[in-house]
Amino acid sequence: MKITDTRLPEVKLIEPRVFGDDRGFFLESWNARAFADAGLDLAFVQDNHSKSARGVLRGLHYQNPDPQGKLVRVVAGAVYDVAVDIRRASPHFGKWVGVELSAENKRMLWVPPGFAHGFLSLADGTEFLYKCTAFYQPANEHSLLWNDPAIGIEWPLDGIEPQLSGKDAAAAPLAQAELFA
Repeated sequence: MKITDTRLPEVKLIEPRVFGDDRGFFLESWNARAFADAGLDLAFVQDNHSKSARGVLRGLHYQNPDPQGKLVRVVAGAVYDVAVDIRRASPHFGKWVGVELSAENKRMLWVPPGFAHGFLSLADGTEFLYKCTAFYQPANEHSLLWNDPAIGIEWPLDGIEPQLSGKDAAAAPLAQAELFA
């Protein structure tokens, strides 16, 4: 397993070893020992699975208090996955990183607590899986505005208008969001 820093050092790009032949492939998507050896000693309490059509944009979500760390991956289709550092004391506050995750490239992204997270589905029938370090608590969930110019995320929209939930369409910009210290 190859684990590398992104331009936000706490956000990690994870490339599992894939063993394939004419029958298909095998990979380990989670191995507590391998992750701990790489400095990611994590305990997960919840797994989630979503399915999205092309152009669906989910996020940017976070919980405060009781933030969730998320290990995310795609098992069908593709997404442009984004993490935004929303810790006021961080030298990377307000910065973002985006990577393409797909069933084909089999890459994963570690999004630590203290970051807002979202993705744009790049294909119909995209299935997105994520492991969480804290339980979902609806009363603590917040949405950060996906297109806030103060953050400047470069979503690969290719001329389409993203499909948003009502909650995400009404999300707070960074300047008004409930952020971490």
